[in-house]
Amino acid sequence: MFIESFLGHTPTINETAFIAKSAAIIGAVEIGKDCSIWHQTTIRGDANYIKIGKGTNIQDNSVIHIDSTQFPTIIGDFVTIGHSAIVHACTLETHSFIGMGSIIMDGSVVSSFSMVAAGALVTPGKKIPKGELWAGSPAKKMRDLNAREFKMIEISAKRYVEIGKAAKLGTSAGPYSHFSTKQVPKNS
Repeated sequence: MFIESFLGHTPTINETAFIAKSAAIIGAVEIGKDCSIWHQTTIRGDANYIKIGKGTNIQDNSVIHIDSTQFPTIIGDFVTIGHSAIVHACTLETHSFIGMGSIIMDGSVVSSFSMVAAGALVTPGKKIPKGELWAGSPAKKMRDLNAREFKMIEISAKRYVEIGKAAKLGTSAGPYSHFSTKQVPKNS
């Protein structure tokens, strides 16, 4: 992992967090307990701060950044951020879900138990209310989430806490994990 101070600010990372070797964490960044930061992710608190709550997972190739004068980036507890997402100078409340390849822009707020679909563009200053699915470019409300989706948001975060712990310890995930521990089949 690449951890670097910037202008006198050094990242603070809870000892229980898993940080992939290829992740880069720079400047005024705080990462909470049981987080997992996956491969090729960049978290750069260079001109403002980034705070990430406990149990949050930031998947491969994501970028977390700030606005220098107006907005830090604040990410709550048990947030799932899918692969290749860009989270810029916004607030993601506890148990929010950010789909793969989505972009969340300056001053936006994604409320608890709301979901941004894969590939969506949340434009600056948008507020996504609790319990809604937003999609498209620019993103707009598609519908209310159902009970199954509320549960999926919780389960996704819990599973990533588990696999992050397994990755940190170099062991396989526990019996309730959806992550495979099977080997790649050998050709005969």
